[in-house]
Amino acid sequence: MTEARAAVAMAKGEPVEVTTIHVPDPGPGEAVVRVQACGVCHTDLHYREGGINDEFPFLLGHEAAGVVESVGAGVEDVAEGDFVVLNWRAVCGVCRACKRGEPWYCFDTHNAAQPMTLQDGTPLSPALGIGAFAERTLVHSGQCTRVDPTARPAVAGLLGCGVMAGIGSTINTGQITRGDSVAVIGCGGVGTGAIAGAHLAGAAKTIAVDTDPKKLDWAVELGATHTINATETDTVEAVRELTGGNGADVVIEAVGRPETYKQAFYARDLAGTVVLVGVPTPEMQLELPLLDVFARGGALKSSWYGDCLPSRDFPMLVDLYQQGRLPLEKFVSEEIALDEVEQAFTKMEHGEVLRSVVML
Repeated sequence: MTEARAAVAMAKGEPVEVTTIHVPDPGPGEAVVRVQACGVCHTDLHYREGGINDEFPFLLGHEAAGVVESVGAGVEDVAEGDFVVLNWRAVCGVCRACKRGEPWYCFDTHNAAQPMTLQDGTPLSPALGIGAFAERTLVHSGQCTRVDPTARPAVAGLLGCGVMAGIGSTINTGQITRGDSVAVIGCGGVGTGAIAGAHLAGAAKTIAVDTDPKKLDWAVELGATHTINATETDTVEAVRELTGGNGADVVIEAVGRPETYKQAFYARDLAGTVVLVGVPTPEMQLELPLLDVFARGGALKSSWYGDCLPSRDFPMLVDLYQQGRLPLEKFVSEEIALDEVEQAFTKMEHGEVLRSVVML
């Protein structure tokens, strides 16, 4: 067992506390990773606010990159010294989704079996099964994906959640191809990831929609060809006007609200695709005329983690970044210390940053 400094949410709504935790030695199928960088994601704030569940205390942080320090018995996919990006969907390989060749839908993903604890022995609930606002973390070895070790940890780690969800929503779920028109509603971390993904896929027209001018500026930096400020104009009409009156081939909804989902539904072309990657809250309800669902055709999809397969997608995207073809560095607004997580939450809520990254 080793000790590590970590940022922990002790109780609902209370500020994050930096404290010392105990990290067990890795058991069978597990790995201990020395965390080098971890992005501050809105999901971490949801945990702190009790919006995920009430299994406090939470060890926050999940968008991380680092170096494997030790592995347990039976681990063959990674080894001590490997530079890895952590993921929260370690596929099982044997469930019905995996067996039919769709492991990105795995229905039985793995996390570490042993708990990390506070010094008094209280078990910690790691955010998304990772818990990486810590100098070290214990994960299932399948949550570690080896990537180019020369990549900047602050950049590579962002693929662990929001950026991957956005890029994957366009490339994997939306299956955007060269020449397509794409609209992205909501340009936070996930939405700007979708903008970058659409640009990477060769979309002819990428339309960013948001209510915050700063976020629209970020979208342009990451490949948006047009912007729509939803406070100034009707989103559906504006998207149609930019697409010859037809609507976009693919619309990515990165907000997760019924109002914006309806906009996405009506802003797509006939037989077009809507991809929901924004995460709704449990009480939200959607009401659409069933005749419109039938008559407009096309596809209504949800994107889980960008339908990514970490072993396939993380190395590829890091390589594209290293080649200068995917500007992941533009997602990093600031690099901060572990004891600045609480201030990063405030900046995130106020829309001041795209991603704060904790450096360890």
